Amino acid sequence: MNALEKLGDYALLLYKALRSSYDIKIYKNNLANELIKIGYESLPIVLLTGVFTGAVMTLQTSYQLEIAYVPRSIIGAIVSESLLIELAAVITSLVLAGKVGARIATELGTMKVSEQVDALESMGFNSVAFLVVPRVLAGLIMFPVLYIIASVAGIAGGLTAGVVSGALPASEFMLGAREFFFPWDVLFGLLKAFVFGFVITSVSCYKGYNASGGAEGVGTSTTQATVLSCIYVLLADFVLAAVIL
Repeated sequence: MNALEKLGDYALLLYKALRSSYDIKIYKNNLANELIKIGYESLPIVLLTGVFTGAVMTLQTSYQLEIAYVPRSIIGAIVSESLLIELAAVITSLVLAGKVGARIATELGTMKVSEQVDALESMGFNSVAFLVVPRVLAGLIMFPVLYIIASVAGIAGGLTAGVVSGALPASEFMLGAREFFFPWDVLFGLLKAFVFGFVITSVSCYKGYNASGGAEGVGTSTTQATVLSCIYVLLADFVLAAVIL
């Protein structure tokens, strides 16, 4: 019953957010700030994650294919396809669950326990439109953009690792990447990033918006938001793969 109650509260918050999405004047300034925080401020960690994911994949794939009688260009195909269809979206989202999700839950949780949210409501202000809607919208907009950046960085990192390690020249890497490239893989990756962005921001907003118990409660809500976001990202990844592929 407790789980069903929480699910109902989560669905109710999403309904309020959807209904409040028309109050653009309330959240437009916050939306701009959230786009910067989720997008621009996440660029360093996204680039770092993408580059090293691609580099490690190239080195490991090269090691596994040392005795295989296959063209070395297949390394470029494996690395690029793995990044586009799976790793760029999933690994980036898991990293951002700790950065973006924790920040959102902490901010809203602190406002909740310090009664700032109640103060907004008492003044007739739509707190959901002001606090929840811009964060969820920013996640829906910026996560696909960050996925594209992570994919490009990963492919660049894989190519560089292949050249530096002597596993294969850049021309062979790009030959394999182009030969097995399918536009649908990018669309599927963008869809994943869109869903993951919604999952992370909405779960974090729910946990922060319903925090209680002072500083300890905020810490608990932040931890739960991060853990649940990672679990639901992996679950959503499985469901999308099972249904669409």
